[in-house]
Amino acid sequence: MGGSTAGAAAGTDASADVAIAVTDADGSVVRWSQEAEELLGWIAQEVCGRPLKDLFAEGRAAATDAIRSPTAGRAPLRHRSGDSIDVTYRVVRLQPSAERLVLLVPTGRATHWKRTGGAQGDPAGVVAIHLDTLGRQRIRRELALLHRIATGIGGSLDVTSVVRDLVDVLVPAFGDLAWVDLADAVPGGDEPPKLAGGGELHVHRAAVASATDDPWPAALLQLGRQAPPVPSSATLRAIQEGRAVVLDPETVAEVLGNDEPLVRLFVPEHGHSGIWAPLFARGLVLGNITVWRTDQQDPYDDRDAELLTEIASLAALGVDNARRFTRERRSVQALQQRLLPRPTADTPAVEAAGLYLPAGGDTEISGDWYDVVPLPSFRVALVVGDVAGNGLYATATMGRLRTAVRTLADLELDPVELLTHLDDRVRQLTREADPGSPVGATCLYVVYNPVSRRCALASAGHPPPVLLRPDGTTEVIDVVPGPPLGVGGVPFEMAVVDLEPGSVLALYTDGLIDREDGDTEAGLRWLTENLADLCGADRPLDDVGRALLSRLGDAPPRDDTALLLARTRAITADDIADWEFAADPMAVATARQAVTEQLTAWGLDELTFTTELIVSELLTNAVRYAGGPIRLRLIRDAALVCEITDPSNTQPRLRRAHWTDEGGRGLFLVDLVADDVV
Repeated sequence: MGGSTAGAAAGTDASADVAIAVTDADGSVVRWSQEAEELLGWIAQEVCGRPLKDLFAEGRAAATDAIRSPTAGRAPLRHRSGDSIDVTYRVVRLQPSAERLVLLVPTGRATHWKRTGGAQGDPAGVVAIHLDTLGRQRIRRELALLHRIATGIGGSLDVTSVVRDLVDVLVPAFGDLAWVDLADAVPGGDEPPKLAGGGELHVHRAAVASATDDPWPAALLQLGRQAPPVPSSATLRAIQEGRAVVLDPETVAEVLGNDEPLVRLFVPEHGHSGIWAPLFARGLVLGNITVWRTDQQDPYDDRDAELLTEIASLAALGVDNARRFTRERRSVQALQQRLLPRPTADTPAVEAAGLYLPAGGDTEISGDWYDVVPLPSFRVALVVGDVAGNGLYATATMGRLRTAVRTLADLELDPVELLTHLDDRVRQLTREADPGSPVGATCLYVVYNPVSRRCALASAGHPPPVLLRPDGTTEVIDVVPGPPLGVGGVPFEMAVVDLEPGSVLALYTDGLIDREDGDTEAGLRWLTENLADLCGADRPLDDVGRALLSRLGDAPPRDDTALLLARTRAITADDIADWEFAADPMAVATARQAVTEQLTAWGLDELTFTTELIVSELLTNAVRYAGGPIRLRLIRDAALVCEITDPSNTQPRLRRAHWTDEGGRGLFLVDLVADDVV
């Protein structure tokens, strides 16, 4: 706003007391001058957006009519203090907009001006006020559009969502039709190739928007379709170099070599003006934005091209951040999959199937895992765990904990002992970690013995397993959850449950039962009901798991989910033979004879020599170093297992005997002739 004065009376400022307000078509204040604040006491923030009639002390209806038509008059206005000020006003309509300029001056001052304007009543001066209304409106629209772009596309780390949000903001605020073409490599997280000139552009249509409710025009390139090869041109090279280009149908036709079918793919019907701008970030052209006006009559100009260039720069940063997140997420997910065991396992103890479902949307992958660990004597350990945190660090921690569990399982520790040692390991990892990056995890460790048909389990802050019995009844196994790993100071508790052959155990992480309302009990009910519904006696467990996860719905999961299903088996009494002997050297011969007779009864005579050798060496060691009673057991299944149990708490171990030693080679011989059956 500017003003000038000429020919004012000496000692008089013709505009010093003039208060100015601008109203819109409805009479609401959109601008408020400093002089208006001084005259009435109301600051701009208190007045702008309110009807000007609210300031009239009386006759508001008449005031409304006066303000809406070019007029002049006199009226009392309300001061912020509560007093009334008599003012003389003048209302002028501003062209071509519907806004109105309202000039206010205290009535006494206006009378003084009339007396001292000149001896003959001639005008004392001229006041000129300049308002660039259209320019300011355009600036406001541009700033509002940039604000919507900055806030509307920054909330997602999914490439497709970013560009979809972009075109939704551009239409109809900036044009009638808009689309985004992305380089084929970008949605998968890879960098696009650097191209120069025409030919195959390796881009596809990733997002479209139209100002009408009609379907996307059939003549234009459709959503998801590959862009056809195009001829080389200066316009195309400008885009590849990161510059925006203003388009019209004739320019596009020239760029495309006047190929009519090709032109129809890129120029909408009734499209008279367009802009083509690149998504340019870190020296890479990730794609491009095209906006056309069909119903909006104003053609685009260079200022519009500059605006779309700025918009494209903001959008390119969002697309590139989403692309890089996708690449990192894909790498972490690949590492996670490599660290997990094979999805199915088939042992004499259980048939098992594990499934892993990563979190969806913009959520980073965490450290959920499952494992099936074969143990001696056909036993098996079932493990499921959940590492705190997300991303590569959590995945790496998961790999370390899975390795630690397998190492401790080889020591044949019961579940409580294993979790105690694992808790010590996690606390050690916390001490080694960077400050502010503590290591934490939950874990459920289960050991199933197919001979006794007994399941022992312990939990470190993990949800309890669900049991489906052969008769179709379900049960959430009551196991007292100890503290999460890494807390320390609180002992773990073990639960023991007998299982019938054909029972199904479901071990899982909390992503499977978590609900938005936090009702995990409802999640558990959902799991037990669906497990009973899906798990038939002969249905493969991997099919059951996939069907179960599919019932979570189409919404991207908020957290990773690991699921391990295990159907139990049992070894019958006919396949087990056991004896007990005193710690007497003569017991060795008796044991060898009993083994020979049992193998003959089983039809395994070809294993007699090897089994007698193993029994002789192991039983002799037990007699010599452990004392009695000594128990010998043979278990027949896919392999023949020979067990020697003694009172000692020390595990036998191999050692290297020197050539002068008279003993120390027994376990070495056993290791040579026996297979490591676990």
